[in-house]
Amino acid sequence: MKSFNFDIMKFKILLIAILFSYFKNIAQEVPLYIGTFTDVDSKGIYHTTFNTKTGKLGSINLAINIDGPGFLAYSPDKKHLYSAHRNGFASSYKINTDGSLSLLTRVNAHGYSACHIAINKDSNKAAVTTYGGGTALIFPINEDGSLSPASQVFDHNTLDEKAKAHSAQFYKDDLFVADLGRNAIYQYKLKENKYELKSEAIVTIKGNPGPRHFSITNDGKYIYVINEYGCSITSIQKNNDGTFKTIDEDSTLDTSYTGKNSCADIHLSKDERFLYGSNRGENSIAVFKRNLKNGTINKIQSISVHGNWPRNFTLDPSGNFLLVANKKSNNISVFSIDKNTGKLTFLNDKKTPTPVCLLF
Repeated sequence: MKSFNFDIMKFKILLIAILFSYFKNIAQEVPLYIGTFTDVDSKGIYHTTFNTKTGKLGSINLAINIDGPGFLAYSPDKKHLYSAHRNGFASSYKINTDGSLSLLTRVNAHGYSACHIAINKDSNKAAVTTYGGGTALIFPINEDGSLSPASQVFDHNTLDEKAKAHSAQFYKDDLFVADLGRNAIYQYKLKENKYELKSEAIVTIKGNPGPRHFSITNDGKYIYVINEYGCSITSIQKNNDGTFKTIDEDSTLDTSYTGKNSCADIHLSKDERFLYGSNRGENSIAVFKRNLKNGTINKIQSISVHGNWPRNFTLDPSGNFLLVANKKSNNISVFSIDKNTGKLTFLNDKKTPTPVCLLF
């Protein structure tokens, strides 16, 4: 009888352990939205889950059928989602409890190929950049999460130069815009609820490197710009008087690589000790270690993305994983991050139709 009771007790302990492990893994599941190009097999924005403990992606499900949602952004409360479309529109959505999306508004982006969208949590505004139009637009965000028509349109084109505005980011009352066509980073200041251009370009960029995306440190002191044509990262420091200066220029490519390449995306690690950039052509992630005292960077790793054409990548909420959207090979690759060294290790990948943007 004692042996029977002991066996029951062991079974209960084992069952509790199994259930604890199961529910702990479930608790680690976070939503991930996937922006795509819909000119081949994709149908719109997809939704899945990512386990921040195991590094595994869940099943890939269509969240909404819509054309060309190439770049995505969340509202601050993550109840709404926004997308920029290559056919010159920006859209807003309500996020449903099952992860699907309901379209709220679809607004004109005043230029072919809207390629990036960013949300300002402090002023209820969205910034959209258009590669084809060379413009940056400000859209007011309504209380219900919908977008109003553009309240401001900034045209970077001149008679002599064709602009290709590729990304924008808000930082407090500032808006920064990367113009790949005119090789410039512009700074706008918020005054009386409108943005005004502060300077023609925050730094002089030599040659034709093509600034595409950028990352800003939490304190706003450093900006790291990845250059599409130049296959390099330009490191910029903010001076005490509010002006900026270039402090570093580093190649993203391995010294042995001699083929064609164009850079795409850039992100800082959660602790800002490391910097990551993607190479399309070399098909790699370049890993840099930051000097926390002077802001310069030093390349420490080049690792294959285990796919083709890494247009966008992101770090998961835990900071332990890096996920890459490989457009041409139709897969998302997952890497673990060594938090001590910043280096990456490939874990697994998941087939996904034409992924170009990943949003946690």
